[in-house]
Amino acid sequence: MGVSLPRKELFDVPEGMIYLDGNSLGVLPKGAAERAQRTITEEWGGQLIKAWNTAGWMALPQVVGDTLAGFLGAPAGSVATGDTLSIKVYQALAAALKMRPDRRVILSDNGNFPSDLYMAEGLIKTLDQGYELRTPAPEDVADAITEEVAVVMLTQVDYRTGRMHDMAAITEKAHAVGAVMVWDLAHSAGALPVELTASNAEFAVGCTYKYLNGGPGAPAFIYVRPDIVDDIEPALSGWLGHDAPFAMELNYRPATATERMRVGTPPILQLAVLQEALRAWEGVDMADLRAASQRLSNLFIAEVEARCPMLTLASPRDAEVRGSQVSFSFEQGYPAMQAVIDSGVIGDFRAPDIMRFGFTPLYLDEADIIEAAKRIENVMTNELWREPKYQVKSRVT
Repeated sequence: MGVSLPRKELFDVPEGMIYLDGNSLGVLPKGAAERAQRTITEEWGGQLIKAWNTAGWMALPQVVGDTLAGFLGAPAGSVATGDTLSIKVYQALAAALKMRPDRRVILSDNGNFPSDLYMAEGLIKTLDQGYELRTPAPEDVADAITEEVAVVMLTQVDYRTGRMHDMAAITEKAHAVGAVMVWDLAHSAGALPVELTASNAEFAVGCTYKYLNGGPGAPAFIYVRPDIVDDIEPALSGWLGHDAPFAMELNYRPATATERMRVGTPPILQLAVLQEALRAWEGVDMADLRAASQRLSNLFIAEVEARCPMLTLASPRDAEVRGSQVSFSFEQGYPAMQAVIDSGVIGDFRAPDIMRFGFTPLYLDEADIIEAAKRIENVMTNELWREPKYQVKSRVT
């Protein structure tokens, strides 16, 4: 049994705010700002370039990667950190295609996060070898996994509705036809138990600024199954992925294991903040967290449906097939969400009509959920969203 939840004392949530957007950007953990300041003043300021050795900067990506592996059901040494999620998608997809040189189909779904699909399209154009991206509806993916498919690339939890793919079943189906499996865990890591070793998937990628609270622009991660990693040929053969970067060899020679999936200079400030943020998870049992998440989201659905009949549940009602978020559809979803945010309940909007709310049991409890529902009811019943100021779209929704 892990520590009790929530652990509000470990986070800085603004007074009066109910934050239901940790599925997009996690809140600031206490200690993170101090860690950033220490990294800037004591390490960068005091040690300058020596800090790559004396402050352990060069090893930090793998140290943090090993911590993340614990959230992913993966062994130490199998997770590399750095760069952005889009870069890691590109790396995983390119490596996977090389593993099946006689096949030309990449299978995803039309609910996948756009950036994943954009990266696949870009890679297809770059390779110019007749590859095809297929995107059936999420519920039709399993039937679309045929022997034509080289790679199945899916996001486990749908960013819009929270609908979950069955990782074990989909991976098994992919392997049954000889396809390679790539999972995007952007809405899974820190939200629910993940068992990569048990799934037998070849690759997984994800970000750390959502449920893991690593801060805006926090580094991404990539997992490569240990038995295949030494045969993987990185498409982005960066200096930090070389076996001996400071030998300054003219030709690329990949490092061992997942170190070869490093590309550019590690983002030390961001990695330091992420490392500090992960301390808030010490002692947390992911099964306990998942149970708390389901309780909170079920309560939210019940409260909102009772109070706001004009909103339509867009997420699966069954918590077992839903991630740690709940979405409602409403024709005027954008201005309605702006009015809800103005009331002190922070969610977000996803086109065309989705009002999205995330549930993070590290810093939310049942009282927060009930109060959030009351504020949403006030906005919707009194149609506060009709005010002109809420009709103006911001760049980030």
